[in-house]
Amino acid sequence: MAKFGKKYQEAAKLVEEKLYDAVEAVELVKKTATAKFDETIEVSVRLGVDPKYADQQVRGAVVLPHGTGKTKRVLVFAKGEKVNEAEAAGADFVGSDEIVTKIQGGWCDFDVAVATPDMMGTVGRLGKILGPRGLMPNPKLGTVTMDLTRAINEIKAGKIEYRTDKAGNIHVPIGKASFDAAKLLENLQTLIDTLIKVRPAAAKGQYMRTVTLSATMGPGVQVNPSKTSGKTE
Repeated sequence: MAKFGKKYQEAAKLVEEKLYDAVEAVELVKKTATAKFDETIEVSVRLGVDPKYADQQVRGAVVLPHGTGKTKRVLVFAKGEKVNEAEAAGADFVGSDEIVTKIQGGWCDFDVAVATPDMMGTVGRLGKILGPRGLMPNPKLGTVTMDLTRAINEIKAGKIEYRTDKAGNIHVPIGKASFDAAKLLENLQTLIDTLIKVRPAAAKGQYMRTVTLSATMGPGVQVNPSKTSGKTE
């Protein structure tokens, strides 16, 4: 059994074995963040889906109203006039073949990759490198687009990607422990509302199974799935 430190054990004493309303849960998870650094607040959602079936996979992206507290480094695959657009919009790295060569050499010092549609033939050569890292540009996530300005602005503003794992769970950050509780709550509600909207038609029974909040070094706080926002099943 894993051994937890004294701070974790003290934080765990604050958490009861019950389902908290979202407001209570957010305030409690902030109290459990006692590390010396600004801990990330994450949410884990277990959905009533079976991801082995294509029509039950849940994947997409959403812009959190208050961001995640982390500035993402954006790489853009582009050429011609689109290079200038990407740079003007705040992309951290922009290029085409030279960037591909750099990545093939082992460089992956970025958080999100965006590409114009005409670059996907070139970017496709990086599938085995970017795919497993979740960095491959994808039109469904808005990262394959001609509107580079919008894509970059949304990513910088706090756009996050969500995707069910093999067990039907989604794990994403919704902010930092230093955030006001109201901002964390709004970010949480935005995510939950989005997941409800994209519920697969093939999903049967209870869809929102469990919702758990936790700080980087803290214990999980169970949230009542029916009270995470103004919407229910």
